[in-house]
Amino acid sequence: MLSGELTGLRARVADDVEILHAELYEDMATRARADSGPWVPIPSGPASPYWVPALDADPSAAPAAKADSAIFSVVELTTGELAGEALLWAIDLHNRSAHVGISLRPAFRGRGFGVDVVRLLCRYGFQVRGLRRLQLETLSDNDAMIAVANKLGFTREGMTRSSSWVNGRFCDDVIFGLLAEEFTR
Repeated sequence: MLSGELTGLRARVADDVEILHAELYEDMATRARADSGPWVPIPSGPASPYWVPALDADPSAAPAAKADSAIFSVVELTTGELAGEALLWAIDLHNRSAHVGISLRPAFRGRGFGVDVVRLLCRYGFQVRGLRRLQLETLSDNDAMIAVANKLGFTREGMTRSSSWVNGRFCDDVIFGLLAEEFTR
C-alpha cells in the first residue's frame, strides 16, 4: 500500500466493488460529471466500471494492472475504511505520461483527502513508474479539483470549451499538467 498523511492507495478487492458502485456509479448526477460517456443503468458486478478483470479468476485476488492503467482503492488510514478510487489511466510508456483520476465517496469529500490522494498518485507515477508528465482534466466548475491541482503545483495548460455534455448542458473542461521535476512531496 502507498501511504500518505490521511489516505492510502491499495489494490482493488472484490468487497470494494459493491460499495464503489452503489455510492459512486449509482449517483447519476455525480457520475455524469466524472465520466465522458452517458450514464446507463448497469448492475454491480462484472459490468461495473469498478470491477477489475482479475476478480473474475479469483475473488480474493488483487487485480493485475492493465498495461495502460493503474487502479487503486483509496482507504482512510486511521480507520481503514474504503474512501473511494484513484487511478492513473492512459499510461503511455513511450511518452512517459498518464492521466490522473480520483473519485471519493460522499462521506469522505471536503476532508482534505483529494490533495493527499492526488499527491500519492503523483508519487506513484513519477517515482515508481518513472513517468515524466501527469495530466489532470476536470470540469471548469469543479472548484475542489482545481484547488487540488493548484495546491500540488500543476500548471493550468488550457481549456476546452463546451467539450463535455453533463446533465443536460455543455460544460468546459480545464487541463492541468505536472512534470516530474515540478513534483515535490
